[in-house]
Amino acid sequence: MKKVVVLTGAGISAESGISTFRDADGLWEGHDVMEVASPIGWERNQELVLDFYNKRRRQLKGVKPNAAHKALKELEEKYEVHIITQNVDDLHERAGSNNVIHLHGELKKVRSTFDENLVLDWEIDLNKGDFCEHNHQLRPHVVWFGEAVPMMEPAMEITREADILMIIGTSMQVYPAAGLLHYAPQDTPVYFIDPKPSVKETRHLKIFPEKASTGVPKVVRDLLGKDQKT
Repeated sequence: MKKVVVLTGAGISAESGISTFRDADGLWEGHDVMEVASPIGWERNQELVLDFYNKRRRQLKGVKPNAAHKALKELEEKYEVHIITQNVDDLHERAGSNNVIHLHGELKKVRSTFDENLVLDWEIDLNKGDFCEHNHQLRPHVVWFGEAVPMMEPAMEITREADILMIIGTSMQVYPAAGLLHYAPQDTPVYFIDPKPSVKETRHLKIFPEKASTGVPKVVRDLLGKDQKT
């Protein structure tokens, strides 16, 4: 069974109503990014950081997977599909996708500030005074600016094995995630779906300059159709 590796960014979730965090002026919900998404911000004002992610977690409860998420699940009928997402929501899982790597963490999980490997599922607000079993404050299980991306290595390994690569709703400007494209085997077919593509079409890279909810189903139908003919 051929392996399809899918890299998704904020564009796929935005169509479900998820905030893309960063506004045109570079602020996140009116905050400087370093205030709410950095270790320094956490040290300065834990309440502000917790409130920021509590609002994101509440918002997540009111949205649903869209046609793009569902189409990727459909692709599993004929392919081994691995999704590498820069998003911290759980919309891929809720659509039924079985293999999802979250590069930047997950909103519905928290972790101990004492032991970063102590990760807990978390559906409700996280407040100051919510401690782990070692009596240390819990924090959002999200990769902040200046922190390592622990899932990058598994993502690179999966990408190296790709027979087909799909890139959806991402500018491919944020590293290290943007570098994943270069780990795919040479001549691997690449499908790039984004309303404002940041790359140029080549013999091996086909661009669909449209939103994820229409572009992804087109690519999936194309791939399933090709597979059925072989």
